[in-house]
Amino acid sequence: MSLDFTQTSGAKRRPGAREMTVMLAGLMALNAIAIDAMIPALPAIGQSLGVAEENDRQLVIVAYMMGFGATQLVWGPLADRFGRKPVLAAGITLYAAFALMCAFASSFALLIAGRAAMGASAAVTRVLVVAMVRDLFEGEAMARVMSLVFMTFMLVPVLAPSIGQAILLVAPWPAIFVLLAVYAAIMFAWSWVRLPETLNPEYRRSLKLGEMAGAAWQTLREPQSRGYTLALTFTFAALVAYIASIQQIIFDAFRAPELIGVAFAAIAAPMALGSWLNSRFIGRFGLRRVGHGAAVAFAAVTAAHAAIALSGHETLLLFIVLQGLGMAFFAFTSSNLGTLAMEHMAPIAGTASSVQGVIGTIGAAIIGFMIGRAFDGTATPFLVGVAACAAISLLLIVLTEPKRLFAGVDPAPGRSAEPSVPEDFT
Repeated sequence: MSLDFTQTSGAKRRPGAREMTVMLAGLMALNAIAIDAMIPALPAIGQSLGVAEENDRQLVIVAYMMGFGATQLVWGPLADRFGRKPVLAAGITLYAAFALMCAFASSFALLIAGRAAMGASAAVTRVLVVAMVRDLFEGEAMARVMSLVFMTFMLVPVLAPSIGQAILLVAPWPAIFVLLAVYAAIMFAWSWVRLPETLNPEYRRSLKLGEMAGAAWQTLREPQSRGYTLALTFTFAALVAYIASIQQIIFDAFRAPELIGVAFAAIAAPMALGSWLNSRFIGRFGLRRVGHGAAVAFAAVTAAHAAIALSGHETLLLFIVLQGLGMAFFAFTSSNLGTLAMEHMAPIAGTASSVQGVIGTIGAAIIGFMIGRAFDGTATPFLVGVAACAAISLLLIVLTEPKRLFAGVDPAPGRSAEPSVPEDFT
């Protein structure tokens, strides 16, 4: 299958593979920066809006994640019906509007409502980036592109907390939300001008309830889609718990608030490196061999880290080193589990991405919030919770494909491992 992007644009030149990858990563970064830039501002938000209980400040993160998960089932069917581009534009516009609502929120309750609405709008990027990659690529090529998108996307956490801190030095916390609205406007303009429509006309679906329910049920009952979605849910729960807890861990457990930006960057950088290496490794060793091996390593590192914390020997340096190593393996694991979950979903990519995203995001937000709420002044509850998530994810992988564990490169018959795009998309 080949998508002809030049049909509706005359001689207009479409973005090359590099620009397309950076654009997709930039769209996904709308979500990442909305979470990570807020972390240094949580104490200021709590003080400004009268939040007495420190753990309640985590709702600024968790409410966003809940909203992010709640609407994915809406964006996918809409994109399968009307196309990727107009639906994406609508979501980004709403994201910018709700960011401004948060900037002018006069109460914590209104801020939380705005954050949930922001997350609900940002969900369009998660659904459509995954769907567009699935529209264009297959097999190992799909995983390579997804890894490159996630690599650029994961560089955002390296910078976002420092950006948030820098803004707080010269302006109050609402300025962070204004910056998010400006960034959304930039991504809207870029994607509207340069992004091609990737939905193949033969895959365009109606919005009839029966057809949407059938596509959703197909996503749930297909064993590989179901199993890897559940495994990815527990994997991402570890990330949600980390994002929700890291500010309190650095500020309160290790009493080093001035190092929050450095610590966040030191832990996020291995994630970006892991995504880049993953894009290289899967072509040589295979999607399952790399993904399954990374899941084993992720479970082993998090278990060892939890054991050290339980023994009372945890230090800030050790936390950063082991957390960074664990998140590097998280990057390998999450990219490949997501690809494997979508492997058989081409005809219903938008809806499948939505269903998987709803399960993964809401499930991860609930589990991650439970882990975050267990904070007791030390990093131990967080580390034990993350280790449990990694172990459960690994178990689900084993149960999903017990006969294909660590399988090497083996493209399905009749399917190319190369990008299924026209020659001018280079």
